[in-house]
Amino acid sequence: MKINIQIHYSFGLFKALTLSVLVLLVAGCKTSPEPAQAPLSPSIPSPGAAACHTPDRPALQLLGEQRWPLDTLWAGTQVGGLSSIDYLPADDSYYLVSDDRSAKDSARWYRARIRYDASGLQQVSIVEQQYLRTPAGAPYPSSRTATADTPVPDPEALRLLPGGRSVVWSSEGDFARGFGPSLQQAGLDGSWQHTWPLPALLQGPLQPETGRGPRNNMTLEGIAISEDQRSLWLSMEGALRQDGPLPRRGQIGGPLRITQYDLASQQPIRQIAYIPDALPKDNLLLPLIAINGVSEILADGPDHLLVLERAYVLGAGFSARLYRINTQEASDTLAIDALHGAAYTPAHKELLLDFAQLGLRTVDNLEGMTWGPRLASGERVLLLVSDNNFNPAQVTQFLALVETPACAAPAGSASQSHRN
Repeated sequence: MKINIQIHYSFGLFKALTLSVLVLLVAGCKTSPEPAQAPLSPSIPSPGAAACHTPDRPALQLLGEQRWPLDTLWAGTQVGGLSSIDYLPADDSYYLVSDDRSAKDSARWYRARIRYDASGLQQVSIVEQQYLRTPAGAPYPSSRTATADTPVPDPEALRLLPGGRSVVWSSEGDFARGFGPSLQQAGLDGSWQHTWPLPALLQGPLQPETGRGPRNNMTLEGIAISEDQRSLWLSMEGALRQDGPLPRRGQIGGPLRITQYDLASQQPIRQIAYIPDALPKDNLLLPLIAINGVSEILADGPDHLLVLERAYVLGAGFSARLYRINTQEASDTLAIDALHGAAYTPAHKELLLDFAQLGLRTVDNLEGMTWGPRLASGERVLLLVSDNNFNPAQVTQFLALVETPACAAPAGSASQSHRN
């Protein structure tokens, strides 16, 4: 989801605000420009200072951070809107899709190199750009030039399919022009291959007066490939209208749907419900400019997913939490027309990390995550990237987190771990 807080952007699902109030609030959260490649020193001890974690400390610790300002360029175009990241071991590179709706340039993804070791995150650099292409073979047009039969995509998630020869990417849709969300498959050259089918309930756009269907800008936000490479999981950012409300202060959101596909047939076979948190903060002056939803998912073991919840409150900024869920313990909701009032078991959430615990100067609009190569000492590394919304008040933030094992319990006591 692109959270637009610049005065010349559309707010999507939010109501327009007066210029004077918005300028004051946005100006208050601007950050100073920084060199694109300069890593920041973590403000907490490095992972080497803590060989294990206790129940009162997160299992993931900051390894390093890099921040790119808005004027970071590739081929003369601003690099921004990075909404996903996925690692391809075959060429030791990372694929990052931009949710630029063909405004700065045609819809595209980037291939990047990322270097880190036990001392920190050393380098992030782009090495290639690839345009996404329509079924006709052309780059996607902007809303100014698109014909009536061509949607302007809003790319939010991208994953490499097993074998590393194709990608699957999701678009939140072009509701204003009559197009709903979609799941597309493309070659590594960006060429369109085919469209994956969506469950009928996730298709749109539908007329708001029906009270049913997906909400604009709250649709297909996350993709994960299972560890056994037999399933693809596709997550909504927020609840369908008939499933419940969006999160508010002191009130959790209605259940959003995470759909399991069989990779061989590319058909949806199962679905689970996930309950997002209440808003972490509130803005009493401008309560409409506040949102919390799922911005990415990632496989973590045979039957588990990591779920990234990202929140934004105008005037308070971004926040993020990382949860782990068991996909097998939740009910199958694929055949349930409306979850509001229905009997089902949602996925159980286990909090792994509140990003406020990392000691960062700020947490930006985190929207992508992937596992990278392990450290030489064997620890897993989780990489995340933020979508800067092409907003001068934000940065493109790269984070590397290292997973630490649970500390051994004292003799005679039960051991504890964050794993189920």
